Amino acid sequence: MRMRQLGRTGIEVSAYCLGTMMFGTGNPDHDDCVRMIHRALDAGINFLDTADVYGYSETEEIVGKALKGRRDEVVLATKFNGPMGEGPNRSGSSRRWIMAAVEGSLRRLRTDHIDLYQIHHPDPHTDIEETLSALTDLVRAGKVRAIGSSNLPASEIVEAQWVSQQRGLHRLRTEQPTYSILNRGIEREILPVCRRYGMGVLVWSPLAMGLLTGRYRKGTAPNDARMRWVPQHLTDENKLDAVERLLPVADAAGVSLTHLAMAFATGHPDVTSAIIGPRTMAHLDDLIAGATVTLDDDVLDRIDAIVPPGTDLGPLDVSYTPPALTRPALRRRPVGERSAA
Repeated sequence: MRMRQLGRTGIEVSAYCLGTMMFGTGNPDHDDCVRMIHRALDAGINFLDTADVYGYSETEEIVGKALKGRRDEVVLATKFNGPMGEGPNRSGSSRRWIMAAVEGSLRRLRTDHIDLYQIHHPDPHTDIEETLSALTDLVRAGKVRAIGSSNLPASEIVEAQWVSQQRGLHRLRTEQPTYSILNRGIEREILPVCRRYGMGVLVWSPLAMGLLTGRYRKGTAPNDARMRWVPQHLTDENKLDAVERLLPVADAAGVSLTHLAMAFATGHPDVTSAIIGPRTMAHLDDLIAGATVTLDDDVLDRIDAIVPPGTDLGPLDVSYTPPALTRPALRRRPVGERSAA
């Protein structure tokens, strides 16, 4: 397994990061999930990513069980921000919630520290200084080694870096955006900004929520567990057209579409690690089998011709969308202030 530097933290991580979202939710067999984690570790994957909201704490408990006796082998990342119960203050990025959330994660993960603690989503209701101040205290207390973010727009990454510099706070060391052959939008601003600040980049959904496995084809009706997560994404005609054009590229390169997609994601010089999210041991074994695949310039040129650099063929149904796009009131003046036609 290839190893990379996690930004400028000095921490070395594998080019594949084992994502655990399917453990507990997609695969309810805890023992099987534990075996998958051990299989990944034995294959050289030393980077695990989870979140408190996955399975509403069940996934972190599975990870904690799996890492008993093997904690020192792993760079362990988790996330906070998602809703973890009823009530107005059991989510978000406030100091109040961060201090409670980290204790819950430490308990479930059966560890005294988290190697990478990440803001799961932007929080438009909380000042970034409030969030960074709380995370800085966790680093100084030894409960967290490094801090990062996920799904942040480029402008908010820059703002967070500026606030850290001006206020003497620990800065975000990593960003976790979505990235795949079908979703290349981060090549425009996110990746260049991360490069500028020396941030590690952990990309999620390098297989485009399953589309880049070749299991979902044009003219067929997907019918499996993932359909409840991303039904529109898996039936997007633009993406399905691209998949049909990518399949012969993979065939000509002598690799499966899955391995082509993973090699594409991990081959970008600004990507540290690609998060894999297997549900079964067979999925994991197939992904591990392609860990050494690399793509030459001819193959990359053919991919660029199908999906140009910086292009998103369509958003993932689970992607973060800023309030300015989801709330009409933020882009429309009140009726009384509108000019007469």
